[in-house]
Amino acid sequence: MSTTPLSHRRTNPISKRPLLMMTALVTAISMTGCSSPETDAAEPADATATNQTANESSNVANHDAVSAERITVNTVKGDVALPINPSPLVVYDMTLMQDLAALDVAVDGAPENLLLDNLHSKTQPEPKAVGTVFEPDLETLNAMQPQAILVGSRMAEKYDELSNIAPTLDMTIDTADIYESSKQRLHDLGALFGKSDQAAKLQQNIDTLIDDTKGVTKDKGTGLVVMVNGNKLSAYGDKSRYGFIHNVLEVPMADQQIADASHGQPISFEYIQKVNPDWLFVVDRSAAIGEDGIGAKAVLDNPLVAQSTAWSKQQVVYLSPDSYLAFGGYYQWMQDLTTIKDAFANAN
Repeated sequence: MSTTPLSHRRTNPISKRPLLMMTALVTAISMTGCSSPETDAAEPADATATNQTANESSNVANHDAVSAERITVNTVKGDVALPINPSPLVVYDMTLMQDLAALDVAVDGAPENLLLDNLHSKTQPEPKAVGTVFEPDLETLNAMQPQAILVGSRMAEKYDELSNIAPTLDMTIDTADIYESSKQRLHDLGALFGKSDQAAKLQQNIDTLIDDTKGVTKDKGTGLVVMVNGNKLSAYGDKSRYGFIHNVLEVPMADQQIADASHGQPISFEYIQKVNPDWLFVVDRSAAIGEDGIGAKAVLDNPLVAQSTAWSKQQVVYLSPDSYLAFGGYYQWMQDLTTIKDAFANAN
């Protein structure tokens, strides 16, 4: 069996979860030197040769003959070795599914009852239902005999069960640095499925849109990210899944003291009035998960919020459902960046 060497930029972890990276399987020597993205902006010298080799094994429908070449993916749970272009492939994470759809990679098994419409390549067969994003259908999985199972945050707790069935990659995104983490993951998926060149083009689309958006958000005031869940409100800071607004787009936080919590810091209407952001970025959780009820706009439409600069100047940006369900995915980046760019460009 031959082995494909694969080099990459190693990203220093910022939170408890390590960022994703590809490591080389070599037969004669062990390569351990990597540089951080902060000190090495260029790809390693052998990356071009690696990507060319990976592209020669390009996935067409994920049902072609599986490559004999293998690579090792360094995941949240450690190194996982598997063939390039594994098939059958099962994916339980919506962010991963967005990236794979953009890469035109076929997914053989996926959760059912998903609420987004950009999780599946239109040129590939429909995936088979293999449970939900929280609970796998172990009987169906055993019958499929997948060669790889990819999971993210919502299914990560089932990692041990899934690993008993097939090599399982926990590719949970690092919300403390969502840009670098999602960039590394897109790079990794491109290499794993022989789509390195296409992955680079997709990343360039994101980076170009980031630059365009930063051009209009600069010096336009402070921002506050608020999630509305029924009649409950919570605020999110720069270490959350919405931290890209502050860390990447450089919109200053209206409140520098927001607690770092997975479900946000509970707040009130009075809090929004007091903090008085210039811009409100709103996530409607109920709408994102398909629940009926009053929408975020109606919830926020009250006298206290109306006194804020953001509301009075109509500087309220409603983020996509993808920002909650598929944060860090290719289409989430493209949708939310476009929405933010247009809102700031049209501001008075």
